[in-house]
Amino acid sequence: MPGPTRTLVALATALTLALTGCSFGAPDETDQGQPPNLPTPSASPTTPGGSAEDDGVGVQVLVKNLQVPWGLAFLPDGNALVTERDTRRILQVTPGGRSTPVQTIEDAYSGGEGGLLGIAVSPKYATDKTAYIYYTTRTDNRIAKLVLGQPPVPIVTGIPVSGIHNGGRLAFGPDGYLYAGTGDASQRGRAQDVKSLGGKILRMTTAGKPAPGNPYPNSLVWSRGHRNVQGLAWDSQKRLYATEFGQNQWDEVNLITKGGNYGWPTVEGKSTDKRYTNPLVTWSTDEASPSGAAIVGNNLLVAALKGQRIWVVPLDADTGKVKGEPRPLLQDRYGRLRTIMSAPDGSVWVTTSNRDGRGKPSVDDDRILRIIPPGASGVDVL
Repeated sequence: MPGPTRTLVALATALTLALTGCSFGAPDETDQGQPPNLPTPSASPTTPGGSAEDDGVGVQVLVKNLQVPWGLAFLPDGNALVTERDTRRILQVTPGGRSTPVQTIEDAYSGGEGGLLGIAVSPKYATDKTAYIYYTTRTDNRIAKLVLGQPPVPIVTGIPVSGIHNGGRLAFGPDGYLYAGTGDASQRGRAQDVKSLGGKILRMTTAGKPAPGNPYPNSLVWSRGHRNVQGLAWDSQKRLYATEFGQNQWDEVNLITKGGNYGWPTVEGKSTDKRYTNPLVTWSTDEASPSGAAIVGNNLLVAALKGQRIWVVPLDADTGKVKGEPRPLLQDRYGRLRTIMSAPDGSVWVTTSNRDGRGKPSVDDDRILRIIPPGASGVDVL
């Protein structure tokens, strides 16, 4: 049996071959432990444990009958923690599709677009057993650290709250600090107000304090001028990309820089005003309503809600700019897509959001999908 490094190299090669036609690049060949066996695509995506081919890639329905799965983060053992927005539950999901509730966050309040939202796993989880969650209360949005089974301990409070535009994405950057995407909570002026935590990307230590090197003294704010950020992803050169919901015209992907101002509410989409940084990509709101984001090779993958697709955005490895036209994947196949994450085994997990009050759920919704290369089950693992 091959060792884990050879196994992942083989899997990365298979992914490269299978996904080239979809403009994906190869995943990083990083030894992250032995991945699970991947199934061979079968005839029907609705068969339990079954898969189908969509746009040249295999799509497995990993879990069914969830309630607005919102956040997703992988543990060192390859299992995932998944939050449900409205039930306020945290689930543990295995690569084989077994879902087990592990905790309900009683402090969270579900209403409108609020509830239990983002989750991130500590880079030191093997020793500190700590995750971080972003959730709504009746008075604010907040970020808390959490040892599973114990009450959450808030580290950031006072993020503006509303029935809409609560942001909610959490992710650890390659610098080891915790980042959060927030929304303007229906008050536009907050996005430009450096004293407000709304309409920002925040950067903090694991204690919830401003991270060293932040652009504003004693402030969590890393960038401003955002309407509602729900996707954060870094490329191999440690560049940060963020997705942002527009209002009526233009959704955005932005390349985030320290202290950058992205224009909201003065600007939606691109402008000639030099005070503001233009987005890398814009789509009409019908085409996107972008939520989660992930980097696979030299491509940014964006999960679209209203657009009901994954946008594959090719990136120039040297400059970080867009290289070629973005193309849709799985368009109108699974409804509204909320979160997208690269898994340790080289596959990509995607959550649907058809029970969020804006979708048309099927009997199986909501679901977690796994995008896999056809024939990957031939890789000898475990």
